[in-house]
Amino acid sequence: MTVPARVNPLVPRGSSAEQPFDVVVTPERAGWGYSGLRVVDLPAGGRARLHTGGDEMLVLPLSGGCEVTCDDERLTLTGRRSVFSRVTDFAYLPRDAAVTVRAPVGGRFALPSARADRRLPFRYGAAEDVPVELRGAGQASRQVNNFCTPGAFEADRLIACEVLTPGGNWSSYPPHKHDEAGDGESSLEEIYYFEVAPSPSGTPGSAYQRVYGHPDRPIDVCAEVRSGDVVLIPYGWHGPSMAAPGYHLYYLNVMAGPGAREWLVRDDPAHGWVRGTWTGQSVDPRLPLTSCSERTRS
Repeated sequence: MTVPARVNPLVPRGSSAEQPFDVVVTPERAGWGYSGLRVVDLPAGGRARLHTGGDEMLVLPLSGGCEVTCDDERLTLTGRRSVFSRVTDFAYLPRDAAVTVRAPVGGRFALPSARADRRLPFRYGAAEDVPVELRGAGQASRQVNNFCTPGAFEADRLIACEVLTPGGNWSSYPPHKHDEAGDGESSLEEIYYFEVAPSPSGTPGSAYQRVYGHPDRPIDVCAEVRSGDVVLIPYGWHGPSMAAPGYHLYYLNVMAGPGAREWLVRDDPAHGWVRGTWTGQSVDPRLPLTSCSERTRS
């Protein structure tokens, strides 16, 4: 798979906007076949309507709660104050469905998606059922909320998780890839959507993302990212995701591909040895940053 020349892997917030969404990544826009993402800010009482078409989707509150209507069914998501305050509940949307998301008090909502063959039922994902994993050690420690990964939640093709990285730490490390099926590796297109916690005084933060390719599949990204930015990863080694000291980093990973719904990765052989150094190291004591209980401060 080759990224068309018109597609920039870095998609700054607002640059892909299509009302009412301020982030719109479709397979067609990305130049690939399966993964997508929409993000929408809704005012109090605001709503967004869409038809899922050939995609299965999720409604994932980033801030605020919402009511989700899918065809003739409805459910309510409690949501959260921010991605740094708690693990959230979510909703699964089947393909070929008419959907309305309404936010009684406003909020920001992500809709990760994947091209789907099966039409699975509309259903609720409880925050209490989301497996929270602490991965890595030392300054490579991070938290992974496996809300829609294989074995945690059923979907046709969609794989999605949240990663929270304490300020000063690296995640998505060692660099790894999943662009060739076989030999313990899946073929998955991936979207990274970022949010960075502000300073105590409210100063916006930033982080950094690295992506690099093979000799026959070039891609070269070392980008500053801020809240609302997206990085597209059609292939190649990706990582680290670098959280600046003092600024916690959140990213939403959205993945899908043509094969079985498996998340199998291969480390860059130049850096995979780093995993061996974690033995005997403690996980960063700041983790977990969130749980299914609301924190008093975001």
